[in-house]
Amino acid sequence: MQVKAAEPSAAEPRNRPQRAVGPPRSTAPRWRSRTVEGLGYAAPTAVFVAVFFLLPLLLVGQMSLSDWPLLAGDRGGNAPENYTDVTDSRLFWPAVRFTLLYTGIVTVVLLGLALLLALLVQESRPGAGFFRTVYFLPGALGLASASLLFWGLYSPTTGPLGRTLEGLGLVDDPVSFLGTPTSALLSTVFLVVWKFAGFYMLILLVGLQRVPHEVYEAARMDGASRGQIFRSITLPLLRPSLALSLLLCVTGSLLAFDQFFVLTKGGPDNSTVTVVQLIYREAFQRLDLGTAAALSIIVLAALLLLNALQFRGLRHADES
Repeated sequence: MQVKAAEPSAAEPRNRPQRAVGPPRSTAPRWRSRTVEGLGYAAPTAVFVAVFFLLPLLLVGQMSLSDWPLLAGDRGGNAPENYTDVTDSRLFWPAVRFTLLYTGIVTVVLLGLALLLALLVQESRPGAGFFRTVYFLPGALGLASASLLFWGLYSPTTGPLGRTLEGLGLVDDPVSFLGTPTSALLSTVFLVVWKFAGFYMLILLVGLQRVPHEVYEAARMDGASRGQIFRSITLPLLRPSLALSLLLCVTGSLLAFDQFFVLTKGGPDNSTVTVVQLIYREAFQRLDLGTAAALSIIVLAALLLLNALQFRGLRHADES
């Protein structure tokens, strides 16, 4: 008996089209697309850094090796005359010594006071938020504005600070807060500490709040005193915040300009001239951009070396 082949049903098409088989798709690696995407995100920042940092840095390097007057004049290479002129200046070494002295005093006093304030407002108690705000408020004021404010306070004729001291009977004559090298330095240090203590308090307060309370409770249960807890627990765990504060404070102090420019103008008798003020004098008073650029390169190299030494010391301290 012969079996007939099954007829295709009406639901099934008689001639089913064949799907064209092409070459396999080239699937690009996922890391390549991520790299392109990352470059797209980083491109604006890279352009900004190149235009506003790298190109000016190259220009400053060229200026430091050339005779480059601020106004019209002939420009030509004179390396390394600008660098030797900087070190031969009578104000260079006194400015370096004063800047280092100011940096040391400000760093010790400012970070010490900021740590004390952070410890005072560490616990969440009634009024802690108010005092945190009060301590931080001076940091919202610009440094030039704060310097102008203190210049008015320090004025021996119209300043309220001297009159208040006279009214209290603490002094007999008007106080010259900026009249001597020592008083000018201490008055400027007081301004900077008032201005930035709240800012560094906030950095240290964040570090303090990251310390687990269980660690303190365990130390108290073991009979540790407050001094032992501070030395053995608080300071070691606060090291990252202290390192950041130290780095910012030292760098900012070495680049001090606004406060001395407004308060003292480098006086009395050039006793409060900082290195950055010396750069300003060379560029805009002596109209010598070449020497100012050479001094800027020296300051940049010193800052890079100092920051590298700080990072190395902190890394060794963390490993030990």
